[in-house]
Amino acid sequence: MNNQRWMSQNFFTFYMTWGIFLPYWTGFLVEAKGLTISQASLIMSCSLAIRGISTLFAFPYIARKWSSKRVLDLFAILSLLIMLLFIPASSFSSLLVVTLLFSFFFPALMPALDSVAGILLQHGQLHYGQSRSYGSLGFVVMVLIASVVTGQFGDMAILWLLLGGLILLVLLNTRPAPAVLLEKPKGASANKFSVKKLLQAPNFLIVLIIAILLQGAHASYYNYGYIYLQELGVAKYYIGLIINIGVFFEILFFAKSDRLFGHWKPANLLLVAAIGSTLRWLMVSLVPTIPIFIVSQSLHAVSFALAHFAVILFFTQNLQKEQIPNAQGMYNAFAMGWSTAILTLFGGFLYEMEPRLAFLGMTVCTVPALFLALYLRKKA
Repeated sequence: MNNQRWMSQNFFTFYMTWGIFLPYWTGFLVEAKGLTISQASLIMSCSLAIRGISTLFAFPYIARKWSSKRVLDLFAILSLLIMLLFIPASSFSSLLVVTLLFSFFFPALMPALDSVAGILLQHGQLHYGQSRSYGSLGFVVMVLIASVVTGQFGDMAILWLLLGGLILLVLLNTRPAPAVLLEKPKGASANKFSVKKLLQAPNFLIVLIIAILLQGAHASYYNYGYIYLQELGVAKYYIGLIINIGVFFEILFFAKSDRLFGHWKPANLLLVAAIGSTLRWLMVSLVPTIPIFIVSQSLHAVSFALAHFAVILFFTQNLQKEQIPNAQGMYNAFAMGWSTAILTLFGGFLYEMEPRLAFLGMTVCTVPALFLALYLRKKA
């Protein structure tokens, strides 16, 4: 199979399942399993912590032992098997245990897929942005499907949709994979490409800090964007459409990113991302109107997608193949997980004071990221 199509289909299928788990799982625990909101929130908070541990430690360790293809198979199959345990689970304790197990394996597929894409990109066998755009498309498609299906059959349908998506992901992984993904890491690579060596790689730590600041700055948007739009007087029916505007621009960016930005230096891309991110949160906070919020959604292509593309580009241009799993694990744990969790608490504190402050407060991250990107640009 064509490597581009293979990667695109894997991104599409995984993000379809992610489009069920991320926005709907708390509702599933409350509505279908009868937990209180506080119980479900506690479970999801614990799962976020477990996700960070898994992507930071477990995934890189397994990636040093097995081939990339086998790592994908392992996480996909274990996620499917653990998902089956949600069918009988009904008490708080059983749902907590099963969710933590699921969160240990399932989210690790995200850095695993990005690592695979990075390896193919290094070998000149992939246009990353083009394939990644299918992931964003899969997310949007499943969010829309889940909205219709849950409205028709109730919240228990969330479980069956996710189960079906995981079965499809496992079946897709039975296809022949690109040859480079079947290569088992050499035994000496564990010491040669350790985390300590990775942190000593030129500019890696600066890029990671910028990514942590820029991706973490989405915390208020992810957690309070929905209720903020309600504050602005948007009808619930239209909120989903407004939120999806950002994803639409994300898809558009990834589809064109290789051709338009593949030759750019990562430092320049991160600088543009920091400027766009700062502008986005200033627009939302200083001009609290529906039209401005809608316009600001176009900047999701810059604040999230461009920043993500810059990080992937930096990894593939500056790191060895054996270093990529560790780099992806750190990026996903710190930038996509723990920083968002911490800044969610900070944003919640500000939101209770004044909703607009939750978004203005995110510039505490984006402005330092801007200056760090300027420093990186001069240094690189």
